[in-house]
Amino acid sequence: MLTQTEEPAAATRQTLQFPQGFWWGAATAAYQIEGAVAEDGRTASIWDTFCATPGRVVDGHTGAVAADHYHRYRDDVALMREIGLSAYRFSISWPRIKPGGGPAVNQTGLAFYDRLVDELLDAGIRPTATLYHWDLPQELEDRGGWLDRDTAHRFAEYAAVMAEKLGDRVKLWCTLNEPWCSAFLGYGSGHHAPARTSADGGLQATHHLLLAHGLATRAVRAAVPGAQVSIALNQGAVRPLTGADGDRDAARRIDGLLNRIFLDPIMTGQYPADVVADTASVSDWSFVRDGDLAVIAAPIDALGVNYYAPDLVSAATELSEENSPYPATADVAFHQTPGPRTEMGWTVDPTGLRDVLLRLHRDHPGLPLYVTENGAAYVDEVDAEGRVRDTDRIEYLRLHLSAAHEALTAGADLRGYFVWSLLDNFEWAFGYGKRFGIVRVDYDTQQRILKDSALWYREVIRAGGIAG
Repeated sequence: MLTQTEEPAAATRQTLQFPQGFWWGAATAAYQIEGAVAEDGRTASIWDTFCATPGRVVDGHTGAVAADHYHRYRDDVALMREIGLSAYRFSISWPRIKPGGGPAVNQTGLAFYDRLVDELLDAGIRPTATLYHWDLPQELEDRGGWLDRDTAHRFAEYAAVMAEKLGDRVKLWCTLNEPWCSAFLGYGSGHHAPARTSADGGLQATHHLLLAHGLATRAVRAAVPGAQVSIALNQGAVRPLTGADGDRDAARRIDGLLNRIFLDPIMTGQYPADVVADTASVSDWSFVRDGDLAVIAAPIDALGVNYYAPDLVSAATELSEENSPYPATADVAFHQTPGPRTEMGWTVDPTGLRDVLLRLHRDHPGLPLYVTENGAAYVDEVDAEGRVRDTDRIEYLRLHLSAAHEALTAGADLRGYFVWSLLDNFEWAFGYGKRFGIVRVDYDTQQRILKDSALWYREVIRAGGIAG
């Protein structure tokens, strides 16, 4: 393990102070970092199958080894301690716990997360566990996956197992990570696993994922009374290109399918009426059964917000023939937001994070919020001195923490911030070509190097704030 001792110059400007007890964290996901996909009883997930399909992932990359965190977790926790993290958000591999998604519990897989949580606590780091970050057991997909409502019940059983094992130590549970991606990229456009393409399928998967969230929330609380439960949504700032009625209506429709379709049933027990009407041409919504919405609306203790970039939309001048993840939106056009871009091509616009947090504060006052993912991919090079001088990433994080502070000052109940990501990792369909980590991983040697962004973040944590 190689770390750096030289640190960026200390800030001389006045700091924007965050509250005492603010959670300074970093986040990862099981399939993106663990590797060991066929070890110790783990069975295949939909992402193993997706990666094995030629043409699905850039350069044929897979998560088979990834950052080898399964074997190197102690070293990685030591890095977290060195950075000074007060919280770590990790996800649990469902097929490592319930092979094939069946009733049997893999005690060896369970023991891995048991050791990880204890290692975190020994380092003074709060464990924050996500139950589902997209790695559905392949056998459940073979029976219908998230198009089959029984998958929601299987998920609740798995959630109960994890709560019973780790519930005395995990400080915050997150049921699902970005169900929009699971539903609309996985079952709508086919850009993600399991690569199904159906407008109605994206909506059906959305409902069953939300049902899974509600059932799992109940299961966790039944196992651990008083458990803190959340969900992480990629809530976005959707903006019209102009003030024209058609552009404003396009923004309303995308906002409905990105934001309100998930948050409204959780918070109010109802799907937005305009979303149901907008999608009537592709779905009759018959997958919603009596009692489902009451389950979905099980109270949450906090909301996780994953934010990267805003959306800029307009009415389209001609119908799009692209396979959009959004159902019934062929007449909506997406535009590049002005400004600098990350290596993913995403615009750097921290005002979107501020606006999302303030909207949540306005619409759901008193709801505790965590920024559960925020970060950027850039081309990182190790220089002759062995340093990664990722100044673009430092500026990205500084701008977005400033935006988060602005929302907090305006009244948003923001409790913590998790950088995406702790480690360079397998970036889904992009393979290993995109590096989001504040820790560089050499995939050939598995050597870790703290990038300058990690050293900068350490100083932010020590100061409890950032240079204004």
